Amino acid sequence: MSRLPLRTIDDAPTDATDRLAAAEKNSGFLPNLLRVLANAPVALETYVTVGEINARASLTLAEREAVQITAAVVHGCGFCVAGHTAVAYKKAKLDPAIVNALRSKGLVPDNRLNAVARFTQAVIATRGDVSAEEISAFHRAGFSDQSALEVVLGVSLATLCNFANNLAQPPLNPELEPYSWKRETAGLTE
Repeated sequence: MSRLPLRTIDDAPTDATDRLAAAEKNSGFLPNLLRVLANAPVALETYVTVGEINARASLTLAEREAVQITAAVVHGCGFCVAGHTAVAYKKAKLDPAIVNALRSKGLVPDNRLNAVARFTQAVIATRGDVSAEEISAFHRAGFSDQSALEVVLGVSLATLCNFANNLAQPPLNPELEPYSWKRETAGLTE
């Protein structure tokens, strides 16, 4: 049971309905995250706009999904872990070993994606004040200063949706159930 209303296209504030309709058309269903954000049309607009900007980043889709899954795990957002796991499998075509490592904060069996995950964790843990060694390790993995800032961009997007979901606690959409994640399943007690 969601702690905030799950808006529909019919009962959402007028400023949110076009974005909800577009999301439903794009996904084939209306994600409960967006139904929650529709309670504050500017929050929904921010999420959609920043998501579109993030999609234009130089990071690959797989790298952007590594940021999103890592941030969702760190923030304890099961809804976002499930949603981004679906994207990781269906659109980014990531191997299950990679996705499972991201979901459990384990060693990712891909050097670049492991570097993205570790750097994302460092950005969140230090609020961006990463150590010289952390930025150096990210650079050694082949990433630029632009990439580092794009990780921060991805974390900002994740923070909005992770915190909104943690606040509202919406149920997973049935379409996301196969990808469900709970903090306990990953052995996390943060």
